[in-house]
Amino acid sequence: MPAQTINEVISRLEEIIATSITTDNRAGYFAALYHKVTCRVKEGIAAGEFQDGPRMERLDVVFANRYIAAYDEWTAKNKTGVSLSWQVTFEQLQKRSVLVLQHLLLGMNAHINLDLGVAVVEIAKEYNTPLQLIHQDFNSINTILAALSYEVINELNRISPLLSLLGKHSGNNSLLIQFALSNARDGAWCFAEDLYNSGNTIASRDQDIHKLGGSIVTTKGFIKITVFFIHLFELKNPSKITNILRNYQKMYLKVR
Repeated sequence: MPAQTINEVISRLEEIIATSITTDNRAGYFAALYHKVTCRVKEGIAAGEFQDGPRMERLDVVFANRYIAAYDEWTAKNKTGVSLSWQVTFEQLQKRSVLVLQHLLLGMNAHINLDLGVAVVEIAKEYNTPLQLIHQDFNSINTILAALSYEVINELNRISPLLSLLGKHSGNNSLLIQFALSNARDGAWCFAEDLYNSGNTIASRDQDIHKLGGSIVTTKGFIKITVFFIHLFELKNPSKITNILRNYQKMYLKVR
């Protein structure tokens, strides 16, 4: 059953994290990051940081359920029920050569660039409200996504000590530049507007985001050599990596 409350979302994410640690599955990387974001959104709702707290919780739930459903379908080996954007993300979980950062970017690519716009439109229609009235809360959740995502990415130095080489040597082709979160958020809102106003198909957007996901892991030239070198010194144990990302969440909650 889909989650009905933000607490149920958090519980489902914790289940995915626990299963990933037990099975040594790289799916735990994104789940750990997303768990941190969701806990922060819950705090924001309680603190009155959003224009409409109950509607914000509903948006969070609808948004999260798209990821959870994709994960459940994939683990059940039902690829027909998984968007192309999530398929390219999950397919990389079996590959040892993909950086932890790339796994996180793939998850954010599918979830922000595709799922977020769909969820926003669904909430606008459910509440029978103009899309623009949700824009303020949309920007608020995206601010949280950006801040916490980069917080975790910065902490990846513990997992991938040579990760800074990617930023230094990749120039305009940097994975981080290609997947600038500001551009992703702007694109998600533009997609939501198109979907809300003209009814453009989700399938077309899904194909575009699928291609973008492929570009995150398909590196060329000097970037490919740099990624290979970074990978040599990166931690290789998926359970240990997920535990590190999860432990940052525990420390965050302790500080708060």
